[in-house]
Amino acid sequence: MNPNDILAQNRESWDAIADTFFGVTALPEYGCFIPSEEELRLFPALAGQKVLDIGCGSGHSLKWCGERGAAELWGLDLSDQQIETAAGLLDGYAYRLFRSPMEQNPGIPEGYFDVVYSIYAIGWTVDMQTTFDLVFSYLKQGGSFIFSWDHPLLYCTEAVGGQILFSGSYDEPEPFTFKKTGKKPAERSYPNWEAEEGVPLTLYNRRFCDYINALAKAGFRIERLVEETDRETLDGEPSFSTRYYSPWKAKRFPQSFVICARKL
Repeated sequence: MNPNDILAQNRESWDAIADTFFGVTALPEYGCFIPSEEELRLFPALAGQKVLDIGCGSGHSLKWCGERGAAELWGLDLSDQQIETAAGLLDGYAYRLFRSPMEQNPGIPEGYFDVVYSIYAIGWTVDMQTTFDLVFSYLKQGGSFIFSWDHPLLYCTEAVGGQILFSGSYDEPEPFTFKKTGKKPAERSYPNWEAEEGVPLTLYNRRFCDYINALAKAGFRIERLVEETDRETLDGEPSFSTRYYSPWKAKRFPQSFVICARKL
């Protein structure tokens, strides 16, 4: 599939399953079995700040920023349904939302934002360098870019017979397609991406170096990389599970990561 076809497919599919993700993986949570913002404290004080959410989903992360005094809430998302839901959630706040892929600027001002962030959405980009270049352009000098996503090892490993096995290539750059149903997730709010039926969604497999090098090329200084499992999971005794996200796997390697970078 070419990038435009991937965007068209993912937009249609996200419109169909948007309700499944209402409030799922939103600040102060960063992702699956990883410490939250309440522990990591990567965000600056938000009072009076202008923030932009890349892949704003249902708007819960923007609302979290608004509750902490952010002066302006901006967001973009590929899905019309997500934008409609976010607009309803943010009623009463000063907000602007755009239905747009993150690889395009739909009218977002440059050099304007104190913080740009993306909570478990940046991995949907079909052109990481263009996306990071745009984020850099949106930020004020000294502004922060904070994003979270799946740990790269998730794509190439699986749990089999009480062990973690490499089942794919860490270096494989080609996009892969899976299916997701509109059923509500049953386990700790993290959807099961292994559904046999449902709408198709396509992602690219990416390595850590792909993120780091693209950030550097855009002009960012990387201030922190977080790849750790939350204490609750580490202290638990989860049973073996073959799920894509699972506490059993999270005790063996992180399921998510967070990067905090700054515009030089």
